[in-house]
Amino acid sequence: MELKNKSLFLLDMDGTIYLDNILFDGTLDFLNTIKKQGKKYLFLTNNSSKGIDAYVEKMRKIGIDANEEDFLTSTDATIIYLKSNYPGKKFYCCGTKSFEKQLIEANINVTTSIDDDVFGIILSNDQEITFKKLEDICILLKREMVYIATNPDWVCPTSFGYVPDCGSFADIIRRATGKIPKFIGKPSPEMIFLALKKLGYRKCDAVMIGDRIYTDIASGYNAGIDTVFVLTGEGTLDDAKNTDTKPTYIFNSIKDVYNIINDI
Repeated sequence: MELKNKSLFLLDMDGTIYLDNILFDGTLDFLNTIKKQGKKYLFLTNNSSKGIDAYVEKMRKIGIDANEEDFLTSTDATIIYLKSNYPGKKFYCCGTKSFEKQLIEANINVTTSIDDDVFGIILSNDQEITFKKLEDICILLKREMVYIATNPDWVCPTSFGYVPDCGSFADIIRRATGKIPKFIGKPSPEMIFLALKKLGYRKCDAVMIGDRIYTDIASGYNAGIDTVFVLTGEGTLDDAKNTDTKPTYIFNSIKDVYNIINDI
């Protein structure tokens, strides 16, 4: 199915439609056109440092009218995974206060202490990271336990460059312990499968748009849907050339995608 005929657009955010608080040219036109055409978009983000309410507020501040139903995060996917596989088990939580609050509100049994009855570890994009948290995880990993991370992103884009993300924290821990977590967010296809189920679309109806080959594009590839790689964030053309998870389309920016779906 051609890109302009897609009816569900799954969108990464940072590096794809904006950077920090700056909207990319064409973003509003793109989103408004999807609505006018009676189609649907959903924001998919690996960033687990904020709750959906914070994303709604951010979007409104930069000019995008959004509500909670417009988002699906790696935190959502992690909660579903934990409830399905380890109901009631106690997990050590390494994350922001916002992340911890979301887990508690979802009735996930979490702690920030290395108690004897800790069953597993949840690592997220912790923008409040401390050495003690890293040390606690290393101590816990001396035991045999479940070890989960919300997402494998190495970095998070900012207006001045990049800052470490969950994948970088996981690598620090790997170098100290040799242990690698199970990553829940993109490139796992689970978030896309959840989106399709939630909204009632088929794979052929959907396209994943993002700026990272190893998460955004890989998740679409792994889910069996078409993908659009934009060059406004972390990824480069060399990344697209040197991967087995080739994007279906490559564009300079979201404005180019807008021009396609608007027949410009």
